[in-house]
Amino acid sequence: MNAALPPVSVVGAGRMGEGIALAFIHAGLPVTLIDIKDRAEEERHGYFERVRNNIRSELQMLVRLGMLQPEQADIALSRLTLQSRSQAAGTLRQCELVFEAVPEVIEVKQQTFAWVSEHVPASAIIASTTSTFLVTELSEMVSTPARFVNAHWLNPAHLMPLVEVSRSAVTCPQVVERLLQLLKRIGKVPVVCNPVAGYIVPRIQALAMNEAARMVEEGVASAEDIDTAVRVGFGLRFSVLGLLEFIDWGGGDILYYASRYLSGALAPRFESPQVIADNMQNGRNGLRDGQGFYDYRELDVDAYKQQRIGAFVSKLASSGLTPAFDGALRQG
Repeated sequence: MNAALPPVSVVGAGRMGEGIALAFIHAGLPVTLIDIKDRAEEERHGYFERVRNNIRSELQMLVRLGMLQPEQADIALSRLTLQSRSQAAGTLRQCELVFEAVPEVIEVKQQTFAWVSEHVPASAIIASTTSTFLVTELSEMVSTPARFVNAHWLNPAHLMPLVEVSRSAVTCPQVVERLLQLLKRIGKVPVVCNPVAGYIVPRIQALAMNEAARMVEEGVASAEDIDTAVRVGFGLRFSVLGLLEFIDWGGGDILYYASRYLSGALAPRFESPQVIADNMQNGRNGLRDGQGFYDYRELDVDAYKQQRIGAFVSKLASSGLTPAFDGALRQG
């Protein structure tokens, strides 16, 4: 299977570049990690040694966790090639997929994209891993904007399954599909979003993190108790049900009235969006109506619920949080 995967390069040998390279070599695909900074030969040799040691250390961690055998870690590391910018032109000419992972400085990205565009074949996909700039801002920096996307990886990139792919209006649909299939083949779970600041996860995450910090500031609870509540409440539940799916389970009307109370008691930021009121008006409150954010009308709802609850019970068991059963009969 891996022999059919296209040559991949990662431009930028920092933390994110290392993580993406590790994801590919772990999945069996050779990857070239390219350092764009001009360095004297001795400095470059030392830098490459540190990069290789960083990746080796992550592989050894996977060995200690039982995810890899020692010989598998060695095989994975052998798939990594480190090159300087001056060495990489020939490599880029053979690449079908290039990830840009340079610092979040617009001038650095502009120079990098101009250089990459000069060397990669016309069929190559160019993907920025930026967490800052919109795909519409960056796509004009490459020679062919139709082959450009943003591909936002979450840290640690080699372990987190999710990759958020953001396309522009001029991105070729076939480019998006090719990238999605490639990411799936190395075990990732890609999602697609339109150009918007914060993608999906960072936007939701920022709201949740700021609210947690605000509760500490207000003296609502200790940092430890807030984090415990997130880990064993919020986090466990939403590892099984998505946020919109959970709205459907409880009912959009429940969220509407709870939000109305919270916005009055705390702040207007808790008001629900218009789509919640629209769904209520149209009888689309979720599971009990057969429709909500999802359509359940053709679904075996009992089987669906059992599958989701079963997945939740498995999460509880793996976290050591399964409720204890008391088999004694007691009379009041």
